[in-house]
Amino acid sequence: MHGQRHALPAVGLSLLSALFFTSTYVLNRAAALDGGHWAWTASLRYLFMLPLLLPLMRWQGGVAPVWRAMRASPGAWLGWSSVGFVLFYMLLSFAAASGPSWLVAGSFQVTVVAGMLCAPLLYRDARARIPRAGLAVGLLILLGVLLMQLGHAHGALDADGWIALACVVACAFAYPLGNRGLLLHLETRGIELNASQRVFGLTLASQPAWLVLMLWAWTQAGPPPTVQLEAAFAVALIAGVIATILFFQASGMVRDNGTALGAVEAMQAAEVAFAMLLGTLLLGEPWPQGLALLGVALVVAGIALFAWVVARPAAADPRAVQALRSERQ
Repeated sequence: MHGQRHALPAVGLSLLSALFFTSTYVLNRAAALDGGHWAWTASLRYLFMLPLLLPLMRWQGGVAPVWRAMRASPGAWLGWSSVGFVLFYMLLSFAAASGPSWLVAGSFQVTVVAGMLCAPLLYRDARARIPRAGLAVGLLILLGVLLMQLGHAHGALDADGWIALACVVACAFAYPLGNRGLLLHLETRGIELNASQRVFGLTLASQPAWLVLMLWAWTQAGPPPTVQLEAAFAVALIAGVIATILFFQASGMVRDNGTALGAVEAMQAAEVAFAMLLGTLLLGEPWPQGLALLGVALVVAGIALFAWVVARPAAADPRAVQALRSERQ
C-alpha cells in the first residue's frame, strides 16, 4: 500500500527530475555553440559539484563513512570514478558539439540497457545473466539511436558523425559501469553507503583527473568564458544536485512497488522530448524529421518497454532486477 499510495507523486517527481536532467544536454550544447572548449565544460561541472554536495552530506549520512571507505580502498574509488564520472562526462561534453541537444539526449538513452549488457563483466551470480526480453528492447533502442543519427545526417554519417556517435554510446556504457563497479566493490567489502554518499565520494575521487583536464584546457583554449562558467555551474546545480535528489526520492518512494518503480524509471524517456522542446525554443535547433523523428519514437517506446520488463511480477529476484535497472547519479 505504501508504494501504491505514493506512485503518482513519485512519477511526477521523476518527470520533474527528467526536465532538470535535460539541462545537461541543452546547456552543454549552448556552451559548444558559444565556442566553449569541451574540456572546460566537463571539468567545471564536477569542480562546482563538490562544494554544492558538501553541505548536503550533513543530512545524507555524513562525510566520515565515505572518507573511511575511500581510505580503505583508494584504488577502487579512483578507478571507478575515472570510468563512471571522468570518461563518461568527457565523452558526453565532447559530443555536445556534434549536433542538436535532442540528438545527444536521445543517443545517451542507450544507458538504460547498458548496465544490463555490462553485467557479465562484473557479476559472478544471477545478475550476470542478460534476459532475452531486455536484450530485445536494447536492440530496439539502439536501432532508434541509429535512425536518429542517420536522419540528422540526411542518410549518411561522415567520419565526424561516427566519432560523435561512438563517443555518446561509449559514455552511455561508462556511466552505469562505473556506478555498478563501485556498488559491487562496496558489496564485497560489506560497506553501506547511500546514493548521495556514493555520488559525493566519486565526485571527490575524480577531482585529480578534473584538475589535470583543466590545466590541459587552459593550454588549448585559455580561460573559460563567463557564459561557459555560468552554464557549468547551472548544470552542476540543476542536473548534478537537484535532479539527482528528485530522482532518488522518487525511486525511494516506490521501492517496494515494482510496477510503480518501472513507471518512475520510464519517465526519464521524457528527457528526449524536453531536449527537443528546449533546444528548439532556446537554441533555435531544428526539429527532428523523417528518420530522426522515427528514431526518437523508437527510443521512447524502447524505454517504456524496458520499464515494463523490469516491473514484471515474474522478476522476483531483487538482485536480478537491480542488474536490469538503470541508475542515475
